Amino acid sequence: CAVQPINDLDFHPISPILISGAKDNTIKFFDFSKTAARKAFRVIQDTHNVRSVCFHPCGDYILAGTDHPVAHLYDVNTFTCFLSANPQDSSAAINQVRYSGTGSMYVTASKDGSLRIWDGVSAECVRPIIGAHGSVEATSAIFTKDERYILSSGKDSCIKLWEVGTGRLVKQYPGAVNTQFRCQAVFNETEEFVLSTDEQNNEVVVWDALTSERVARLPSGHT
Repeated sequence: CAVQPINDLDFHPISPILISGAKDNTIKFFDFSKTAARKAFRVIQDTHNVRSVCFHPCGDYILAGTDHPVAHLYDVNTFTCFLSANPQDSSAAINQVRYSGTGSMYVTASKDGSLRIWDGVSAECVRPIIGAHGSVEATSAIFTKDERYILSSGKDSCIKLWEVGTGRLVKQYPGAVNTQFRCQAVFNETEEFVLSTDEQNNEVVVWDALTSERVARLPSGHT
């Protein structure tokens, strides 16, 4: 059988379950409490390449970002798929989808450079940020713990902090080159630092989250 790339992983918030989203249009469930079991115990068959997967904080729902322009919402117990009735005129694939900490919102980062903030209950788009990364791909987007900001990255070598309430750009973290790969920008646990990669030098770059000052460049050990 053909072997297809795994694009994303997420842990269930409570149970010892890991899900994968892959290019073969599947979301697979793995129970990592069993030392011997290596096969998926459940499989959701999507219609598109699954680029990103994310559990709702309660663990009962999964969001899937795919080559389809609208996130697919799955009920974990029934595998029923829901689509937003308000797709916001997007026609681009979704590179990443992430819930906020309470699940009241989710964010999508799209191949057309846009970010969109969605209501976690109604699945209505509440704030589109068109051209957040120009016309190149927005590759990642995550909420801060207080749900007030979104950290995004894109193939324009830009890492940006956005205010959720207004869609306003509040900070940028310059100095890492990312034009080729779907790099991610993340916070450390305390959200004091922003981390990403520099694909030219194979480095992990660290910024002070408040001042935007670059504080470290660490060899990644990858080529």
